[in-house]
Amino acid sequence: MHLAAGIAAGIAAYLLGATPAWSLVIGALTPGVLAAAPRFLHGALVGLTSSRDETAEMSGTEFEDYVARIARSCGMPVIMTSITGDWGVDVIVGKRPNRLAIQCKRQSRPVGASAVQEVVAGAPMQDCSKTMVVTNHEFTPAARKLAELHGCELVGRAELPRLRSTIRRLVEPSEPTTA
Repeated sequence: MHLAAGIAAGIAAYLLGATPAWSLVIGALTPGVLAAAPRFLHGALVGLTSSRDETAEMSGTEFEDYVARIARSCGMPVIMTSITGDWGVDVIVGKRPNRLAIQCKRQSRPVGASAVQEVVAGAPMQDCSKTMVVTNHEFTPAARKLAELHGCELVGRAELPRLRSTIRRLVEPSEPTTA
């Protein structure tokens, strides 16, 4: 079937004014193009309908770097803490007194309350007034409850595309209220 289409394409190209050499090239390539078209279209549709998870292949350290890059793109000062002695804070964003302590968790399962405990306890040690836990996954109900109690911002996989705006909102100085 594809061979007949190739012959027809070559003849049509010749009748439309292509040189004999180009007519042969078109006739020879047409079967391959027709054979590849369904797979190409399927791949294109799958690519359009599925969101690519940038964090899927990252290590924990690469995920921390990813979060820090997003924070830097906000135009804020960013400090990456050392691997040991960080008090549960991986990234510090902003200037005093509105510094944000971020705990990054690149995991294959939902993040539990311990991540919230660590960043909430470590934030004062790093001179931070606000806290956030960022993950490539989701959070357990216990983590959500504890974060709500302590005012800790949780950013899961679904919220990652909005991480930049969330960081800006938390780090920008709050306006004084007038009574």
